[in-house]
Amino acid sequence: MTDITTLWWDKKTENLHYINQTLLPGKCTIGECQNIAQLATAINRLEIRGAPALGVAGAYGIALATRVCQKSDLTAFFADVQKDAEILRATRPTAINLSWGIDRVLAKILPLRDIPSVRRVALDEAGTVAREDTACCHAIGNYGSALLPDTCTILTHCNAGALACSSWGTALGVIRSAVKAGKLVKVIACETRPLLQGARLTAWELARDGIDVTVITDSTAAHLMRTSTIDAVIVGADRITCDAVFNKIGTYMHAVCARHHNIPFYVAAPLSTFDTRHREKDVIIEERARDEVTTLGDRVFVPDASGVKNYAFDATPMTLITAIITEHGIVRPPVTIDSILSLKST
Repeated sequence: MTDITTLWWDKKTENLHYINQTLLPGKCTIGECQNIAQLATAINRLEIRGAPALGVAGAYGIALATRVCQKSDLTAFFADVQKDAEILRATRPTAINLSWGIDRVLAKILPLRDIPSVRRVALDEAGTVAREDTACCHAIGNYGSALLPDTCTILTHCNAGALACSSWGTALGVIRSAVKAGKLVKVIACETRPLLQGARLTAWELARDGIDVTVITDSTAAHLMRTSTIDAVIVGADRITCDAVFNKIGTYMHAVCARHHNIPFYVAAPLSTFDTRHREKDVIIEERARDEVTTLGDRVFVPDASGVKNYAFDATPMTLITAIITEHGIVRPPVTIDSILSLKST
């Protein structure tokens, strides 16, 4: 399997480069962000997406902000950088990794007293975030692989693969690691309406690796669970509180069906996705644009007079989760702040 690098810092241009995910699978095109406005647009348009990838993008975003700021006064310089940080932070309110990556780099640079050091340390720390994310995904893959039978069919929703991380992936990282270990794994990928991340991205990644993948409509999943086709469900996460897992809309539906049919429901996510400060009721569920639902290409499929609800995420109660696979091991509900912090300390 050839690993995919989703986003990276180009030393020659001193800009952030990334695979534009909106154009896959038809084109694999490299985008470039020369300033924070371009990065915010890329995130809003889902050209860069996926919780761990957003964490890396947030870290590199601060490095980019320090590069483009031309203020020579340190106080004014930091004021501009923090303003850019808030612009980035506001692009995806539900996913916690974006703010985590931003805050991690800010914590490193704010104590510094000269601008050249700020720029150097910001880029170094962002690079460290990216490298750690790759190592983290491989660790998640190894822990998760041990949970799977030697021969199995796995259902996944949306895209929690290399494209959603710096590389390798979380949910798909588990599948990749299982295949690498010699297990015979088939994957059922839900198409994931309305933007088809499962059909476009997950299927592209797995087919590229030679892994057996079949795309289904989202509403087919329950039928396959009932007919004993699915051995386990594995998804990623955009935020995990002690009482719920926030992930792509439709995840809750799959979790309910999996519980009814006694199928294990696994969440694969790094510890940076855990939110120990909030509970489900505190988290904003992002709503996206009407036209993502009403149009496909040049065709309109919903009458103008009809309302549309386009939630990007839903919350799955922790009671429906079999286990959460992290880079430091397996967490089984109930999840407490102490259990999260104990893993973070290992």
